[in-house]
Amino acid sequence: QCRFLFPDNLLGISWVDSSWIPILNNGSVLDYFSERSNPFYDRTCNNEVVKMQRMTLDHLNQMVGVEYILLHAQEPILFIIRKQQRQSPTQVMPLADYYIIAGVIYQAPDLGSVINSRVLTAVHGIQSAFEEAMSYCRYHPSKGYWWHFKDQEEREKTKPKAKKKEEPSSIFQRQRVDALLLDLRQKFPPRFVQQKPGEKPIPVDQIKKEPEPAPEAVKPEEKETVKNAQSAGAKGPPEKRMRLQ
Repeated sequence: QCRFLFPDNLLGISWVDSSWIPILNNGSVLDYFSERSNPFYDRTCNNEVVKMQRMTLDHLNQMVGVEYILLHAQEPILFIIRKQQRQSPTQVMPLADYYIIAGVIYQAPDLGSVINSRVLTAVHGIQSAFEEAMSYCRYHPSKGYWWHFKDQEEREKTKPKAKKKEEPSSIFQRQRVDALLLDLRQKFPPRFVQQKPGEKPIPVDQIKKEPEPAPEAVKPEEKETVKNAQSAGAKGPPEKRMRLQ
């Protein structure tokens, strides 16, 4: 079974044959890798020549060309196979590495592919951050530039508004207001008056004016006593005579 993620890139390919998984070991892993349906296997390699001639893998050291060897094994989970170019019995040049995990074969990425992937990921993240930051930027000719964030609006909506402290009015303000109210009351007198709270207002014309009390009659005797008291208070107390001893 072969899964293709990127057809032109072997780094996006994985291959597995579930029938081989129970019998994978150090002796059978190269035969598993040399299956014809494996896209990582090159059929022009020396391993295919040795297999067709029914020779052992030790004869690979005496040949020149592309070959596959078992580089590392950790049964039954991990196997690493190297593809290399043999130039002499003692000189080889690595071409690619493949790792098998639980029967699934992957190609190990080279250093250039790793750096390229990391750089593209970093550039994509930076570009996305700049685009998101520009979406919050605002400009107005009178204000200039500022930041407008959505979560700031939500915090302002949920945040309870603090009540502003009312400053006491000054004497000048109170006097001016009283003077204006008095002036308005003289120009526009009220037409209805509510004598008591809760009662229906009554027109001013229907209010009965109470008669003023008449001055009480004063008796002539009381008048004389009042006059004597007033004259005595005006003259003052009698002077005391000095007694002769």
